[in-house]
Amino acid sequence: METETEALWATRLARYKGPKLWRSVWQLATAATLFAGTWALMYASLSVGYWLTLLLAIPAGFFLIRLFIIQHDCGHAAFFKSTRAADIVGSIIGVLTLTPYHYWKKTHAIHHATSGNLEHRGFGDIDTMTVDEYLSRSRWQRFVYRLYRHPAVLFGAGAVLHFFIRHRLPTIVPREWTRERRSILWTDVGLLALIVAMGTLLGFREFVLVQLPVTLLSTVIGVWLFYVQHQFEPTYWEHDDRWAYNAAALQGSSYYRLPRLLQWATGNIGLHHIHHLHPRIPNYRLQQALDDHPELRQVPTLTLWESFRCVRLTLWDERQRKLVPFAAVRHQA
Repeated sequence: METETEALWATRLARYKGPKLWRSVWQLATAATLFAGTWALMYASLSVGYWLTLLLAIPAGFFLIRLFIIQHDCGHAAFFKSTRAADIVGSIIGVLTLTPYHYWKKTHAIHHATSGNLEHRGFGDIDTMTVDEYLSRSRWQRFVYRLYRHPAVLFGAGAVLHFFIRHRLPTIVPREWTRERRSILWTDVGLLALIVAMGTLLGFREFVLVQLPVTLLSTVIGVWLFYVQHQFEPTYWEHDDRWAYNAAALQGSSYYRLPRLLQWATGNIGLHHIHHLHPRIPNYRLQQALDDHPELRQVPTLTLWESFRCVRLTLWDERQRKLVPFAAVRHQA
């Protein structure tokens, strides 16, 4: 696998890129219908018992993730040939996912262009220190980093703050990013309009009781998926002079082999190495690309059970060339 050049893989996978309009429209329609239908059932279940509402929040949360994957593909020009159509659909979904479309589109493009590059960390990724960087920090700075990487913060409080608060602030991007700042502001306006409209029609209390658990669950799932796609072993980190796009995609992006239902619910995003090789392949064609190229299975692979062990990996050890837990450097710190 490591002998394949980026240009060769781009050629081999080119036939899968680009959207098929009928499939994109069908996927958008079914995802929106499933989400809206489950949301309506949750609202109706309030008169039965909140336990049922919370139970229905599980499929609703995954349907919202599926909508986010469509937003994701729109940002990669993989869902519609029309940039205008992609931007409109992506921006609308962004209100539901609490993710400003143009802001996310730009930062995610940076992530793809720099994933696994030690000199270009900070935009669109999970903060990851090297062992030497961690040891050089003050005791307070190490404590802050350890707190950030704690599962309860990273997948819980931190995920909520990221989507509920941070994504509402135009100041999170440089001043010259005018389009991205406008995207954040218009997403906030759309979100406010949605809350007022739904609260007026259905009741603010009822709206919160239904929407809040769905949003909380989807943010946790979303952060988890993004985390496990790049934080695993063996993985890939290199300095700028040795970093290679193709190697970063194949060695630093996981093949997350999920059960079939979960793979469908998460829009094939577990085939992340293929997505990083060619981001313009629509989510609904990733499995076909994998089936046609068995060698793409010979990459770092995670099952659902194996992925939970990745939580303890917190630091990149440049000497051992692998991610290690805090325990591995505790005596040095």
